[in-house]
Amino acid sequence: MIIKSTLKGLATAIKGLSLTVAHLFSARKSRTSLDIKQENYFEKQEGVTTVQFPSEKMPIPDVARYQLDVEIDDCIVCDLCAKACPVDCIAIESIKSPEAIGKTSDGSVKRLYAAKFEIDMAKCMYCGLCTVVCPTECIVMTDNYDRSTTNLADLTYTFSDMSDAEVQKRKEEWTRFQAEKEAAKAK
Repeated sequence: MIIKSTLKGLATAIKGLSLTVAHLFSARKSRTSLDIKQENYFEKQEGVTTVQFPSEKMPIPDVARYQLDVEIDDCIVCDLCAKACPVDCIAIESIKSPEAIGKTSDGSVKRLYAAKFEIDMAKCMYCGLCTVVCPTECIVMTDNYDRSTTNLADLTYTFSDMSDAEVQKRKEEWTRFQAEKEAAKAK
């Protein structure tokens, strides 16, 4: 019994070692970096490809989904991206404005301030649903995929540029507007 299992283990080790040695000798040439969109991509897999990261990077497809980015000036703070997110990695807090505060690049009127707009990329599952539902197309997937860190807090990206004082000022402005509106109704 012991001899049989020893021989079986030795045969398995020899088989694995022979695969390694065969690969070592057959991979003397270096494979060129291919674009995945090429028609014969899967036919040219001979040789070794070693990428000297970070100075050299593998080509990535145009439709790849990596790091999220938000153009906050185009955001109307509609909260659709946060509602569409299946893992709840987008946190948005809005403050209403008494009047229009500007326009986006596509001409949409902005009536809400983005007091908080954060995306926790540690939770993100890179599905792209948030980019699909955005009416102003201000949230996009970029081709940046190298966001390695040892601190999870570094993976939470803040896109709102409002300070705490400015947030408080806008909240007071809205409260005052509501009070004036109620006072006008009471008269």
